[in-house]
Amino acid sequence: MKEFLLTDSDFKQIAAIVYDACGIVLGEHKREMVYSRLARRIRALGLANFKQYLTYLETHKEQEFSDFINAITTNLTSFFRESHHFDYLQSHIVPKLLVANKTTRRVRIWSAGCSTGEEPYSLAMSLHGLFPADWDVKILATDLDSNVLAKAQSGTYTAANVNGLEAQQLQRWFLKTKDRELFKVKPELQQNIHFKRLNLLQDWPMKGPFDVIFCRNVVIYFDKETKDQLFTRYCNILAEQGYLLLGHSETIGKEHSEFKNLGRTMYLKVTYGA
Repeated sequence: MKEFLLTDSDFKQIAAIVYDACGIVLGEHKREMVYSRLARRIRALGLANFKQYLTYLETHKEQEFSDFINAITTNLTSFFRESHHFDYLQSHIVPKLLVANKTTRRVRIWSAGCSTGEEPYSLAMSLHGLFPADWDVKILATDLDSNVLAKAQSGTYTAANVNGLEAQQLQRWFLKTKDRELFKVKPELQQNIHFKRLNLLQDWPMKGPFDVIFCRNVVIYFDKETKDQLFTRYCNILAEQGYLLLGHSETIGKEHSEFKNLGRTMYLKVTYGA
């Protein structure tokens, strides 16, 4: 016997709210996940069941909606996850940008769905020393979940979080806290990263253009229509010959002729008809 009643109607209503808000599709196989995550909110609010929670969400949307979305969205990441993307960035993308952007000396990279910050910090580590000192190189890191974004901005990680990093990387880019159980990113690594809460399906305040967009393990939760809209928007905000990198199980369909598949979930924006 479960602690709280979650009816089919409740689940369908939750799925509809999540889809309308952020395009994430919650199939029946996500029911247990939804239960376990929202049960914490029901418990915290002293409510009796999911029906009461949905009523509370409707009447206290301004206070509760952010916690609701934070509870549902999945945040799993690590430093240099899918390392071939960072290798390609260093070996192929940066050399091309050094030529293509030599007039403006400006480079913009977007980590869309940055979660707890491991991706943008991995990007900053990868880019260190590859551009001349007078170049303007910035990383925008966005996420829907305000809780993980706060953790990303703090740049503080446990030993388990940094377990995959090399000893020299830890020494170069992290400081141990006084109790020596936590590792904090050095300000030098943070200075060119701007963290911002953003719903990918709503208006984007930034103008671009971006030279590279990392959007990995994000669109996997969207249906095809939402993915197609997002890929079109990414194309519009990418610079000519800009790069879009997706997660290991994500692909762009052939109908998106504006992107050339480079293999290993890496895509190049190309001129139409080229």
